[in-house]
Amino acid sequence: MEDKKIRIAITHGDTNGIGYETIFKVFSDPAILELCTPIIYGSPKIAAYHRKSLNMQANFSIINKAEDARDDRVNMLTCFDEEVKVELGTPTTASTQAARKALLRAVNDFGLGLFDALVTAPAIFEETAGEETVRESQQRCIERALNQDGKSLCIHVNGDLRIASVTGEQPLGDALREIRKDLIVEKATIFHQSLRRDFRLSNPRIALLQVNPQTGAEEEEILKPAISELYNAGIGVFGPYPADDYFSHYEHTHFDGTLAMYYAQAITPLRMLAEEGRISLTTGLPIVCTAPGMSPSFEIAGQGVADESQLRNAIYLAIDAARYREAFDEPMANPLKKLYHEKRDESEKVRFSIPKKNEAN
Repeated sequence: MEDKKIRIAITHGDTNGIGYETIFKVFSDPAILELCTPIIYGSPKIAAYHRKSLNMQANFSIINKAEDARDDRVNMLTCFDEEVKVELGTPTTASTQAARKALLRAVNDFGLGLFDALVTAPAIFEETAGEETVRESQQRCIERALNQDGKSLCIHVNGDLRIASVTGEQPLGDALREIRKDLIVEKATIFHQSLRRDFRLSNPRIALLQVNPQTGAEEEEILKPAISELYNAGIGVFGPYPADDYFSHYEHTHFDGTLAMYYAQAITPLRMLAEEGRISLTTGLPIVCTAPGMSPSFEIAGQGVADESQLRNAIYLAIDAARYREAFDEPMANPLKKLYHEKRDESEKVRFSIPKKNEAN
């Protein structure tokens, strides 16, 4: 991969949000094309509408399949032919479906080996189940498309600050009922492996946060046994630490990663500490996937004021993670064959055969 440019797939997100604006702004600087070959999974017609509405100079080459992507240009891949009405600032069923189609097309192309890493522009998927509306994250959609339900871990990143949570985005009561030793061990193991493969940290240190501000039954019955099991497996996990003291005393600066117990415990301090915004890496899956830590921001869509820095940083993280992962995995793919076989026989007959020979001479 060192001899060729990284191919980065970028989905257009919700077509009524800020996805296209941030994509255009990122690639207005041609220097980024020296680092990667972008393939925008979207719609040339919708892209042209956004470009005209925003009065922006944005050049792209239209392609119909990822194999046709060329270096040194922004490649716009047509994911669907049907007309989609653009209503900037208003989430619609059509705009959500357009985001989902682009994401599923990208995941399918990844299975064919057509790009190296995926970056998802903001989108929120909602489905109606009976009388209820169920929200599904893009992370969950990717899991389902890869038949990897529950196998991923979302790591939120801001510089050297990396935070993940054992449970996902759900009501606190549901999250607390899910916390158990085996799940903590599973997520901490994924976190540890990602820090080694995706962030190039040879011996990462991970801090675990307490479930409650004060030590309770969960710490004694769940967390401490989990830490002991992880330690015995050679994973450097420490704690548990009370979340308020941990962040207020900047103890997180002494660790490579922090594993919170539930989503709010992870995201609340991150929002306070991440002054320049956050990005995320979804790990534990075959695909390298990053995303800017922002919503479709419908309230400012079409106004030309969206900040593209988080999307740019998500692309940088995707490039780094793809390179680091390949470098980490390459030695494991073709291990050297043994040139000799050791004869292991510890019987007393073998142990004393040489001295007896010497005595005979």
